[in-house]
Amino acid sequence: MACRISELVIDAADPDRLAEFWSKVLGYVELGREDDGSIEIGPPGAGFGGPQPTLVLSPSSDPRTGKLRLHIDVNATDRDQDAELERLLALGARPADVGQVGTESWHVLADPEGNEFCLLRTRLQPL
Repeated sequence: MACRISELVIDAADPDRLAEFWSKVLGYVELGREDDGSIEIGPPGAGFGGPQPTLVLSPSSDPRTGKLRLHIDVNATDRDQDAELERLLALGARPADVGQVGTESWHVLADPEGNEFCLLRTRLQPL
């Protein structure tokens, strides 16, 4: 038997803001809120335990130090990489420099709180 990733938890200074951003990026919806201010988002109609992991945006006032040790990679499903890059930038992502040399086939971006993620070139089929 193996495990699979059911949810990813991201510390957030502003969980509402990050939930809105990542919901638009991934086509997710809000699944629930906890008393501690955490917000869980996930695929509509599937939620926790579905084929894709949910994201939990957990409130934290701890300052981030250095580069993240784990980041999210995303792939467009209905447009090419350049068009998806434009969409992500319009949603509030911004280019990030983590030491890339400029010949990579991916774009390194940061969400509104500075968490790095990559937009990969390959277009994936929607689930």
